[in-house]
Amino acid sequence: ETVKFGHVTFFWNGNRSGYFNPELEKHVEIPSDIGISFNLQPKMKALEIGERARDAILSHKFDQVRVNIANGDMVGHTGDIQATIVACKAADEAVKMILDAIEQVGGIYVVTADHGNAEDMVKRDKCGQPLYDKNGQLQILTSHTCHPVPIAIGGPGLAPGVRFRNDVPDGGLANVAATIMNLHGFVAPNDYEPTLI
Repeated sequence: ETVKFGHVTFFWNGNRSGYFNPELEKHVEIPSDIGISFNLQPKMKALEIGERARDAILSHKFDQVRVNIANGDMVGHTGDIQATIVACKAADEAVKMILDAIEQVGGIYVVTADHGNAEDMVKRDKCGQPLYDKNGQLQILTSHTCHPVPIAIGGPGLAPGVRFRNDVPDGGLANVAATIMNLHGFVAPNDYEPTLI
């Protein structure tokens, strides 16, 4: 989707614009709604993204399909909790479409995020208790959270015996590149952060 297009193209490619090889890559941008707050259209383009990703996977044309589903982040920024619930349900539907396609082709999935947002929408004190304003109303959190972000790796194509390492206690987003390279059967360069598997 437009609002996160650069996150799965430019940023992922080391802050490099364009294709590494146009014969092997295809960038697909689903235009975001314009001139409307995300909480008014909380499903955003998640279902369209899920459908396009599903179709790409089922086409067998690509070794990897990389997708960013932006709902939890973008709608979470609005502070509208009810809209964020709708956004998360739409994201769940899109992810299910994608996982079902991966199951059909015998593939592998990696599901993660670069930060949290929708999982906690209330400002908290140092003890984790909700903060209230002078009128007794909950203070809504509209920024990214600092909670640990999970990663899920699986699918019928995952080699037997693949497990998460227990010697990378501070693993994070920087470890995902080597992990994906390993899942594709490549050895990551020595200067990469270590693989998680």
